[in-house]
Amino acid sequence: MHVITIYRNCSKKAVNGRKEEIMDRQNLTLMTDLYELTMMQGYFRHKDQNETVIFDAFYRKNPCDGGYAISAGLEQVIQYIKELRFEQEDIDYLASLGIFQEDFLEYLKTFRFSGDIYAIPEGTVMFPREPVIKVIAPIMEAQLVETAILNIINHQSLIATKAARVCYAARGDGIMEFGLRRAQGPDAGTYGARAAVIGGCIGTSNVLCGQLFDVPVKGTHAHSWIMSFSDEYTAFKTYAEMYPGACILLVDTYDTLKSGVPNAIRVFTEMREAGIPLTFYGIRLDSGDLAYLSKQARKMLDAAGFPDAVISASNDLDEYLIDSLKVQGAAITSWGVGTNLITSKDNPSFGGVYKLAAIQDADGHFIPKIKVSENSEKVTNPGDKKIYRIYEKDTGKLKADLICLTDENYQETDDLMLFDPSEPWKKTKLHGGTYRLRPLMEHVFHKGECCYTSPKVMDIRAYCQKELDTLWDETKRLVNPHEVYVDLSQKLYDTKIRLLEEMSGSGN
Repeated sequence: MHVITIYRNCSKKAVNGRKEEIMDRQNLTLMTDLYELTMMQGYFRHKDQNETVIFDAFYRKNPCDGGYAISAGLEQVIQYIKELRFEQEDIDYLASLGIFQEDFLEYLKTFRFSGDIYAIPEGTVMFPREPVIKVIAPIMEAQLVETAILNIINHQSLIATKAARVCYAARGDGIMEFGLRRAQGPDAGTYGARAAVIGGCIGTSNVLCGQLFDVPVKGTHAHSWIMSFSDEYTAFKTYAEMYPGACILLVDTYDTLKSGVPNAIRVFTEMREAGIPLTFYGIRLDSGDLAYLSKQARKMLDAAGFPDAVISASNDLDEYLIDSLKVQGAAITSWGVGTNLITSKDNPSFGGVYKLAAIQDADGHFIPKIKVSENSEKVTNPGDKKIYRIYEKDTGKLKADLICLTDENYQETDDLMLFDPSEPWKKTKLHGGTYRLRPLMEHVFHKGECCYTSPKVMDIRAYCQKELDTLWDETKRLVNPHEVYVDLSQKLYDTKIRLLEEMSGSGN
């Protein structure tokens, strides 16, 4: 599957005062694991295919050993669910496999998603073990969507989280996403760039991402531009004449301090003498000792009368290298980050899972289900759940998340007892009036119809920055971050323990 085949005949039109992308997308229904379909056929033939169930998509560990993750990918999940249908060519292919019976294939011809979906909005800070997406639907439908939901949410949440870490390391400097040529394919490059912007990047070099999602596109020029001219000065001068309002010159093609920076200063001086406004200008470093070179270049630019010239840097950057360069006093204020961001090179997978949480009985009640494992972190939280986020009222900082059953409600005026579900004797009492509650999940689909509108990407980015501001610095630090507690309500905890005891007593 490639972006260039997913998007055809792209155009824009105004709808309710805003521009929306009108995209003819490839059907992604068969973007699933085979066992989802074989299980569907099993449900179709040997079980009540309309039995309503609840599945939770969640993850168990923050990426990059960090203190949080950023939710991303919901917009594509919505589009996937909207377009979920088996075309005749899909039916023909499945028939050719020789494992699906005719009556099941006939059923697939009219298949549509008819359930409900709840989700944590894109750009939201989130933590392990809490549902990112909750699917309530007939079991055949809920089973089919597992693979695509995990594929989309896992990748985009990973890149958004990595971007947030990189932006944190830059301490307010702008981060540009430059990873398209190193991404694992067009989809990863385009949706990854979108996720990176959600996580905090100010723009991307990916023009397709800019077109599809209305995010800023940015870039300078390559070494080949310099090398194609008879000399470096002519290359710089020509570029400056073409793009005087965004003139960032790559200065390390030959000799950064002896040639590149002096030639850039010469061009900037000529522009100023010619009365050309120097609105956004500067240099880019792409090799060498970035700390030393940037400090020396800053001295040279300042001495020449260009104290506001930008010094941008690239060259296999990540959050750890940027953090180190900041500690060293590097005079860099703009960063282009590519490979290590778009691939999350040090942590290339997110690890989200999709587990059955409840089955509805004949009376319409959800019977909680639990997955038991010898690894305690793999034991699931059962039942129909929701999440409350708890903030300290005086600071606005995030205190904890509370997972509870959907029939539980809390009042901010009441005292609230929190406890660690792994070590329940560890308790914290919050007095009424000292905390603020916020329900975390949004209703996205109701009876198969979308009831949620995805914000624009730059609005999601702004929301994400506010979300990150609710975290203590100790949680955002790159190494050994403070853990934000995800607690269970007493009722949910008791339900979990009861099911574990029942499973233990049954010998299962």
